[in-house]
Amino acid sequence: MPASVLIVDDEKNILLTLSQSLQLAGYQTHLANSGQVALDVVSARPVDAVLMDVKMPDMDGLTALAKLTELKPELPVIMMSGHGTIDTAVKATQLGARDFLEKPIARERLLVALRNVLKHQAAMAELQELRAQLGRYDMVGGGPAMQRIFSLIQRTAPSEGRVLITGENGTGKELIARALHQHSKRKGQPFVKLNCAAVPHELIESELFGHEKGAFTGAVSVRRGKFELAHEGTLFLDEIGDMPPAMQAKLLRVLQEGELERVGGAETHKVDVRVVAATNKNLEAEIAAGRFREDLYYRINVVQIHSPPLRERREDLPDLIKTFLDEACAKNGRRPLTLSPDALAVMSAYDYPGNVRELRNLVERLAILCEGPVVTRTDALELLPRGRNVPPPAPVETPASPLPPPSPETAVALASSAPAPAIATPVTTEPPAPVGFRPRADRTFREQVEDAEREIIQYVLAHTHDNVTEAARLLDLERGHFYKKMKALGLRRGQSES
Repeated sequence: MPASVLIVDDEKNILLTLSQSLQLAGYQTHLANSGQVALDVVSARPVDAVLMDVKMPDMDGLTALAKLTELKPELPVIMMSGHGTIDTAVKATQLGARDFLEKPIARERLLVALRNVLKHQAAMAELQELRAQLGRYDMVGGGPAMQRIFSLIQRTAPSEGRVLITGENGTGKELIARALHQHSKRKGQPFVKLNCAAVPHELIESELFGHEKGAFTGAVSVRRGKFELAHEGTLFLDEIGDMPPAMQAKLLRVLQEGELERVGGAETHKVDVRVVAATNKNLEAEIAAGRFREDLYYRINVVQIHSPPLRERREDLPDLIKTFLDEACAKNGRRPLTLSPDALAVMSAYDYPGNVRELRNLVERLAILCEGPVVTRTDALELLPRGRNVPPPAPVETPASPLPPPSPETAVALASSAPAPAIATPVTTEPPAPVGFRPRADRTFREQVEDAEREIIQYVLAHTHDNVTEAARLLDLERGHFYKKMKALGLRRGQSES
């Protein structure tokens, strides 16, 4: 099918001449003699590109360009003028024009410009499609749980069925909703979202259905609601379980009838919207408690997709952590960091009650604070919140240079709060591992780890006679990191046992 081009100019002769040139080149043409007519044509029929004059009565070309860009952001527009200046060309480009031609326009120059913008448009559409296929809906993960979600999206997206997405906060419910829209027949139309829990109850009707001028105090102009803004597209209603009961009844009517009235208005507006809803609540329990309408539940729950928490898809954590770490380093201007196997094990064993949102936050903090270039187990342990579920400690690694062995009593002190006795003369090349450690019920795991670290550092400082540089070398730590560790544990030089 030939590409269709809308030609906009107030001079009839130019319209006919350009139209004939493009038709001979194989294009289909539509003609408009004003900016307003051009807007009407674009709203009423599919157009692949627009060729528009700058100087026109009533509405000039730059004003029409701004409105076209707002109406159809992806539509390529070429501006033309017989009185063109550099300032005009720059302003047109800033408003979204893909090219600027000076009249009189040579036929070859016109065809080259048109061919270029159409080729660019096709390449962008193909790139978007490839990204959708390769990125698997912009979601990271290849485990069984995510494969089930991908399969449901693939089967559900092309349909018109309403979808209810369930899951805890931070599990990526909005990403699923966007994937459903992006792979549906409505992907070229608006994706509009509304968080029902974030809007005051008295304003949610206006947010959904819009209002007329003077409908209430502060309504100084007509405002279209989310349903009208999402016409022929997708409306994502997040946290629908928090919608007040009175609004649930009005929403049900719109879903049933496909029409609405704005607040303060009597005119009925038809809407064609696919609704995707999400909730972190058990709606069946809410129905039993009388807080959610059962008939609305059945309207929105044609297909249900559950987004699992991270603790139920740990196999995806390494990929998620690496992806977020690379993003955070690039965002904050840091050199790339590498996770050691021990650090990755620590971070993969944590439960992440805040799910993906908490993981992304913690990884960005790690990217900012870690001195690198390798993220160690210690870095990962310092990152995780105190008092939360963290993995057990790894065995103490052999230092790069041997330390004198402590007595058995001193070895016990390395993992407890008891003071270390005097250090004995070296008799072996490897330090003994702490023995005789007993867990303490009155202290958290993190606090007991800090106790052990404190005693180890005191022991090494005593051995080096408070030589921090040598102590850091023996423990295979950077000098700056060793100082920070001492400060975090409340240690100062001279506090070690002699």
